[in-house]
Amino acid sequence: MAESGPVFELTQVSYRYPDGAMGIRDLDLVIHARERVALLGANGSGKSTLLKVLDGLLFPQAGTVRAFGETLQEPRLREDGFRQVFRRQVGFVFQQADAQLFSSTVWEEIAFGPVHLGLGDAEVRDRVADVLALFELKSIQDRPPFRLSGGEKKKVALAAVVATNPAVVLLDEPTAGLDPRTQRGLLDLLLRFGQGGKTLLTATHDLDTVSELADRVLVFGEDHRLVADGPPAAILADKDLLLRVNLIDPRFHTHGHDGAHRHYHIHN
Repeated sequence: MAESGPVFELTQVSYRYPDGAMGIRDLDLVIHARERVALLGANGSGKSTLLKVLDGLLFPQAGTVRAFGETLQEPRLREDGFRQVFRRQVGFVFQQADAQLFSSTVWEEIAFGPVHLGLGDAEVRDRVADVLALFELKSIQDRPPFRLSGGEKKKVALAAVVATNPAVVLLDEPTAGLDPRTQRGLLDLLLRFGQGGKTLLTATHDLDTVSELADRVLVFGEDHRLVADGPPAAILADKDLLLRVNLIDPRFHTHGHDGAHRHYHIHN
């Protein structure tokens, strides 16, 4: 795969689900290496669809997707060499951690990726030990993932992806459903991981974390189109935009035209 140039290039990409529901529409997008990108939009606007397209889990009916300079198509991804290189480069953390946790213990879950990358036994053990320490999971390494709390499952799912050392990590609502303390802990882990020169794309509803998670924000409208692309400060300051894409509730508008002070309510 190309070692320079954009990580992802999408040209007029559209995806419609088999039931007819639109996922994303006419999307032109370039993602560069080491960017930290937040995807914002109401439920069903296309955030998760985009992540699945970038991960090669969905293939658009229209347009072109390129990853690391290579066209990302289903027949190409079936090729052993291309698939192995692509899967080594790109990791995906699903919104529902149960969808990707299947091993008997936490240790085995984290070791699964490195083993299938062909690493030697000693290197696998060292990498798992490093990741267990980073995510503070050593005390539960022998427990089955299905017996963990929601926050622990999310940490294990992220740890399993990190263990493969991908260049790109795609995260679908990583803090959804977690209590505030667990959210903060997971966010700190993401920030630490992102400082290592990784490319991070995070779909989120949490406007309070966008400035920490990202240096670029993509906003999707309810028509499944990309309607804004800019730095967090500019996006978050554009209250008309946030209202238009149904991310904040007009009943809780802060500083309305009459000067009254109100609070924003984030739609989940």
